[in-house]
Amino acid sequence: MASPVDSQSKTGFIILISVVATIGGFLFGFDSGVINGTVDGLQRTFESDSAGTGFNVASMLLGCAVGAFFAGTLADRFGRRSILIVASVMFAISAWGSGVAGGSGEFVFYRILGGLAVGAASILTPAYISEVAPAHIRGRLSSIQQIAIISGLFCAFLSNYLIAGTAGGSTEQFAFGFDAWRWMFWVELVPASVFFFGLLFIPESPRFLVASGKREKAVSVLRRLMGDGAEAKCAEIESSLVNDHHRPRLSDIRHEKFGIRPIVWVGIGLATFQQLVGINVVFYYGAVLWQAAGFSEGDALLINVISGGVSIAACVGATVLVDKIGRRPLLIFGSVGMAVALGALAVVFATALVKEGGSLELEGTTGILALLAANLYVVFFNLSWGPIMWVMLGEMFPNQIRGSGLAVSGIAQWGSNFAVTISFPVLLAGIGLGGAYGLYAICAFISIFFVIKFVRETKGIELEEMAG
Repeated sequence: MASPVDSQSKTGFIILISVVATIGGFLFGFDSGVINGTVDGLQRTFESDSAGTGFNVASMLLGCAVGAFFAGTLADRFGRRSILIVASVMFAISAWGSGVAGGSGEFVFYRILGGLAVGAASILTPAYISEVAPAHIRGRLSSIQQIAIISGLFCAFLSNYLIAGTAGGSTEQFAFGFDAWRWMFWVELVPASVFFFGLLFIPESPRFLVASGKREKAVSVLRRLMGDGAEAKCAEIESSLVNDHHRPRLSDIRHEKFGIRPIVWVGIGLATFQQLVGINVVFYYGAVLWQAAGFSEGDALLINVISGGVSIAACVGATVLVDKIGRRPLLIFGSVGMAVALGALAVVFATALVKEGGSLELEGTTGILALLAANLYVVFFNLSWGPIMWVMLGEMFPNQIRGSGLAVSGIAQWGSNFAVTISFPVLLAGIGLGGAYGLYAICAFISIFFVIKFVRETKGIELEEMAG
């Protein structure tokens, strides 16, 4: 029997390698959020209209969808850690290239490259953590992914705010003759480098090693993770794979009646609803949104920083609760809260006075109500769907189809993200903020019944016991 000191040492090692993996989540958040403060600079530098600006902002999401899909299948062939290392290099190249881009075409290329990295990190980080963490703390460690994502967003918002404030605006020169919006992208080179070097020192997923026929390596890693039970756990993992023990492949998710296995359809539903509630409109267009609501650029960027801080606090709450009360109750609670908050925002924006130029006039208690509702919405999301969707995708699939299930769910998540993001400027010009937020409120309401009907609890269940 392992001593308490030895158990604490192994738990500390699991936490350490999980934290390294979540740097991918930080970069996911930073790369997603940095665009928020650069919209004015992109529009002026590249002389793009609203549709062109919308595509510049959303172009990364095309890469995310492709990256998520292929990362899942490639990770089943080459390993979770190996693909994350490739992603870390892509993050660095994208950060540099986005800042030096001289035109929309060049900018879109580098953003799509970054999107490939974000897509890969978004599904492989929670998968890796779920495959190295014991069941009793798996939810807490997996939910750190969302804290990392929001921390990345927060740091992007904060650096954007500080750089723009120092330069006098995102389109003004900041240092060495380069515009402030370009430096906003270059800041990402620092965490990208840390991620690359950190990945060189963590082990490969033992579940991947078993599926690849590398039993001795798998047992060696499992000993570092859990001690004396390594051999028994390795045998348990082996028995959870298909009878002929072929390596996981995309065709494993096929189902004669439903096309793909029902559990994968549930994963697609979770991934899609997380985006249909409109959360990334706040993250990608927060500055534009609040400027449309009558706030100055500086105040809008400051609101983003506040929202980021509130989001981190809510994610910490989810981390504390996820292994105590479970995944499903948090999802239902979050859906109800988001539906109410989004409904309130829709009413406020729909009834606000429209000033000359098209921006809204939110004064007195109306402006305060909008800010409160928006931040409550962010709290409910990050206490539930934000972290819990990633936790569930990382753990709900059986070992044989985890990579493929994540690949399909990932492309659904990022495809929905792209559709919501690129449609927002059109909705803003067509039905206004009130109409757009009304649509997101309806989706949040529908998600309540989706969870009640289709989502099953995974709290405390070993990965080898997941049914699919």
